[in-house]
Amino acid sequence: MAYCHIAHDCIVGDNVIMANKATLGGHVELGNWAFLGGGVLVHQFCKVGEHSLIAAGFRAVQDVPPFIWASGEPIQYSGINNVGLKRRGFSSEERRLIKQIYMLYFRSKLPRVKALNEIKNQFSKNPLGKTIVNFIEKSNRGII
Repeated sequence: MAYCHIAHDCIVGDNVIMANKATLGGHVELGNWAFLGGGVLVHQFCKVGEHSLIAAGFRAVQDVPPFIWASGEPIQYSGINNVGLKRRGFSSEERRLIKQIYMLYFRSKLPRVKALNEIKNQFSKNPLGKTIVNFIEKSNRGII
């Protein structure tokens, strides 16, 4: 789209959508099928996971995990990217599983380290669970 900026050394996955005036700082990594709304700013060295959506006008200064919808100031988990996942053929069972994982990580009373360990225990055999755990564990800037 118009007036987007991709700074140096960025890695942009396949089928990424960047709406008008979306801006990436240096060394940003966008996963496949990521969607950035208009005017989104992504801070340098941040990672945006596959199939995630950042709502228009917000800025990400930490990593945005895969499959989620992020919005707000400061940016935060707002749910899973249900519409995008449905359009891309994720079953209702897969979407329910993703939501269950993120409810445990973002909405439970557990500290995030303990929540991540619980996710590993419950979902480590599932490929979607592995994708989420790997992303969180490899985060250098922290998770939103």
